[in-house]
Amino acid sequence: MLLQVFLSFLQIGAFSFGGGYAALPLIQNQVVTQHAWMTMTQFTDLISIAEMTPGPIAVNSATFVGIHLAGIPGAIVATLGCILPSVVFVAVLGYFYYKYGDLAIIKGILSGLRPAVVAMIGGAGVTIFMLAIFGESHDSFNPLAIGIFAVTFILLRWKKVNPIYTLMASGVIGGAIYLALGIV
Repeated sequence: MLLQVFLSFLQIGAFSFGGGYAALPLIQNQVVTQHAWMTMTQFTDLISIAEMTPGPIAVNSATFVGIHLAGIPGAIVATLGCILPSVVFVAVLGYFYYKYGDLAIIKGILSGLRPAVVAMIGGAGVTIFMLAIFGESHDSFNPLAIGIFAVTFILLRWKKVNPIYTLMASGVIGGAIYLALGIV
């Protein structure tokens, strides 16, 4: 089991260009689709927790999945698998970028990666949004989630409220409403 966790997160770490949010579709594919280590609802909860805790979201997600599957050894193995490719890649890339960064081919490669990263981040966002609104089976509609999303979006986008306060308030309000309605 530990080897499988390590290899899964090694693959995620090796192919997730663009940061943690770009890794979310890859993590979802490994954790939910391929290995069924978690349900989509559990995965969404994991992403919410990984987002709120300090550190990179991909590393936090790896750590939480590892703990879920195999306790502390699982967390260590998953985290190492996730960060090892980046450590090696950044060291090698840093050397070559320092030495050959002004070449047109290098600039072209980096420019070509940007749209793919944006698409991966957008895809992860749409998946999480759809799960929050329609549930895992897509057969229900959650107006409370739409309301919290709309208010949060307005506060963040137009009122420029601190995201930390918005996250905390959304969690407290959502938890209180769901608890009062007996949904949790």
